[in-house]
Amino acid sequence: MKIFGIGMNYLEHNKELHGTLLDIEEPVVFTKADSSLLTGGKPFFIPEYTKRCEYEAELVVRINHLGRSIPKRFAHRYYDEVTVGVDFTARDLQQQLRAKGLPWDICKGFDGSAAIGEWLPKESLPEIQDLHFSLHVNGKEVQGGYTADMVFGVDDLISYISRFFTLKTGDIIFTGTPAGVGTVRLEDHLTGFLEGSKVLEFNVK
Repeated sequence: MKIFGIGMNYLEHNKELHGTLLDIEEPVVFTKADSSLLTGGKPFFIPEYTKRCEYEAELVVRINHLGRSIPKRFAHRYYDEVTVGVDFTARDLQQQLRAKGLPWDICKGFDGSAAIGEWLPKESLPEIQDLHFSLHVNGKEVQGGYTADMVFGVDDLISYISRFFTLKTGDIIFTGTPAGVGTVRLEDHLTGFLEGSKVLEFNVK
């Protein structure tokens, strides 16, 4: 199983990171280790090596069969379930790595950094680019996303990623975060919603 992340896929989020990559010609793709996957409401443990670990709520899709070099017009056939996930980022490490032109692996792909919720059938929801999702911390909404605001839509992302990687059943794609990212703290309670349904819930330790 492969876990893909997409960086800078909502312009408002790009602006809150001081204009990073405002002019994007192609998707920004990174990967997370399989040990980063956090499921079943298990708690997220803040790593000791970061002093600024941030949440990034995202729409997540799961690949349902093998595909390579997938044309965009066929990409909708390659996923049938979606959920909300949190792409945790060690932001202080990311800033250090970015300043040196180094890869993001240790700030994005560490253990437990890819929390995902309950999968919902795509057919039970509105069109993929017409979905609303949100993240609440301790009962307060901190992020709200609308997939129509993506720079690159889900089908664009699947087509693009499949140019470089063979997509296999069970692979997961985090599609990017909207504005509102923030730091998690001990004992925070996170809940994620997709079209009004709670699909994600866990605590921070």
